[in-house]
Order: sequence, then structure tokens, then C-alpha cells
Amino acid sequence: MSARARKRPPSVVITGASQGIGAAVAACFAREVQGVRLALLARNANNLRKIATACRRLGAEADVVPCDASDEASVAAAAHTVLGAGGAPDVLVNNAGRFAGASFLEITTEAFDSLVRDNLRSVFLVSKAFVPAMAKRGSGHVFNMSSIAGLQAYPAGAGYCAAKFGVTGLSAVMRRELRENGVQVTTVFPGATWTPSWAGSGFGPERMMPAESIAKAIVDAWRLGPAAVVEDIVLRPPGGDL
Repeated sequence: MSARARKRPPSVVITGASQGIGAAVAACFAREVQGVRLALLARNANNLRKIATACRRLGAEADVVPCDASDEASVAAAAHTVLGAGGAPDVLVNNAGRFAGASFLEITTEAFDSLVRDNLRSVFLVSKAFVPAMAKRGSGHVFNMSSIAGLQAYPAGAGYCAAKFGVTGLSAVMRRELRENGVQVTTVFPGATWTPSWAGSGFGPERMMPAESIAKAIVDAWRLGPAAVVEDIVLRPPGGDL
């Protein structure tokens, strides 16, 4: 029996669930965890409905919750819906984010603020909305999606690297503080992963990791249960970074 065996199926909240890694995480939980209850959050409601339908076919319960993870009012409304329907989630996957490249000399203040908002502020807002209920219950697992760009800087990544390094730091603080409340925090650092954001980049899927690999790592880390915490998950394509 799994270390996470329980009387009720686990509940999982996933942001950025309408495509890419978020959609893959939803499908992996639906496929591998019997009866899992999914709350799928993203701005694109049409895509969310398609992902939810696919997850239901795999045996999961899946709720569509349109939400802009970078907007405080939108996050509060989504949390009110999710917490009101099922209480504190067992798993929170902070996956919402966006990539855009620009050098330090070229990036505008507006573009910098936008990347920080979509990649770092979103993690903060969603965590503030859901984690207190997890801490009050005394259990839960949070996965914050950073990036290889949150471990090492690279040219033309001024805003994105700054935001992802911020996710790395915020996750470390959350881990230290929340372990006393029984809440685990794992930071995920994917390298190049084949998602819609790479369309038109000149690179193909054969040079990258499939989103399903990231999803499987998250589900496997959660399955370890409360006896051990995977603090960081670093994944790179076999051919190295792009």
C-alpha cells in the first residue's frame, strides 16, 4: 500500500493546467492516483475544459476553475471556490508562468514587471491563498515550478532569470517555515521541456524533455509521503541545456 494511502482520494490544485507541464501533471495524477480530485486553474477556460475531460476519462474528478494566478482578486475567488468545495488540498502545484527573453540593457521596466508578476508573484499569491489551510490541517505538499534559469543565469534572461531565482528563494523560505506545520515544499527545476512556449524556436521535441517526465517526477516525489521530503528536483535533457 502506498505511503500516501488514506480514507479519501487526495485533492490536487494545479495552476497553469491548460497546457504544457501543468496539463501533463494533471494527466499523470489522473492516470496514476485512483479517484484523485483535481482543481485545474488557468486563464484559458476552453483549454481547461479539454484537459478536465481527458482527466475524467482516466478516472479522476476534475473541476475547471478559471483563474489569473498573477491577479490577487482572481486567485482569491478561485481559492474560495476550491476550498469551499473540498477544503485544503493535499497537493498544490504552482506551475503557472511565462517565458520571454530579453537582455538587461534591452528589457523595459514593463516587461520586467510582467515576468516577475507571471512567474513569481503568481507563486506567492496562490500559496498565500491555499497554504494556510494546509498548514492549519497539518499536512500537504507544495511544488513550486522554478527552472534551470532559477539555478544559473544566462544571457538574454534578465527578467525571466530574476523571477525564477525569486521562486527558488521563496520556496526555500517556505520549506524552512512550513515544515513545522507538516507541509512539505519541493522546488522543481526543469531544463528545456517541449511545451507550446517553444513553438517557432528552431528547436524540436527530440532535443527536449517531454512534459510527461516532469509530471512523473512530481507524482513520484509526492508518493514518498511525509517520512522524507524531496527538496529539489533538477531535470535536464540528455543532451544538456539549450
